[in-house]
Amino acid sequence: MDIVNLLKRKITVTFAVIIMTAIPLAFQTLDSMKDEPLHGLGSDFLGWFTVFVMYAGAVILIYGNLVSAGIEYLQHKGYIAKTWVYIGLHGVFGSAIGLLFQMPHLALYGAGIAVFFAVMDRWICKRLNMDKKIGFFYLFPILVCGLFWGYFQIISEPLPPFTAEDAVEKVTEGNGTPADPFPSEIGKSEQTIEGYHVVKETAAEPIGNGTYRVTFTETWQKDGEEGSYEMAYEVDRNSLTARDLRWEETPAYYEN
Repeated sequence: MDIVNLLKRKITVTFAVIIMTAIPLAFQTLDSMKDEPLHGLGSDFLGWFTVFVMYAGAVILIYGNLVSAGIEYLQHKGYIAKTWVYIGLHGVFGSAIGLLFQMPHLALYGAGIAVFFAVMDRWICKRLNMDKKIGFFYLFPILVCGLFWGYFQIISEPLPPFTAEDAVEKVTEGNGTPADPFPSEIGKSEQTIEGYHVVKETAAEPIGNGTYRVTFTETWQKDGEEGSYEMAYEVDRNSLTARDLRWEETPAYYEN
């Protein structure tokens, strides 16, 4: 048995099968989410593709190759003479995990992937024995993945404009943030706290390229005593950065 060709074959078939397994699984996941907004589907596809490469890939890399190496050892010793038996045994062991956990759909997926692995393995083995190149088995999966990504990019709807209201919502969402005491929408609120007339204002102004400066301002006044507090954030669709924090004077109600 040529160890170099064996390793080259197993590495190649593992790479090709992992990629070609992750693509339809990612496609199926996106298809099940078709009621969701059709924004950024290309990125979503690559995200789910990466998830399946990691998890399904780990099973194929470890379990799949151990099983395949064992079956190939039996074939090398003469216990398996027919190619269809070699392929069939891969299918049987591929379904084992699903059968063990009584999950028929997982057993079916596993058997299909294992049979695909065995067929690819025999094909690559034949080409190596004929001294033919096998770079195609690396390029083709990458090309298919790129085509699916392009398809999802094309059918994606453009994102709506990022507005000042969106910027404010991004800063004020959640609980326990510094923005909690302020209006969650652009505008002002007035109240009296321990005799202080307190005005809290939330404002947003564009500063270019879909970025806004969101400012929270609090002013207070009582018997000629007055002061203000201001904090500001720079916000775009993907990020939020604190910029300024200013105090003029601490009112008595803050000290209690």
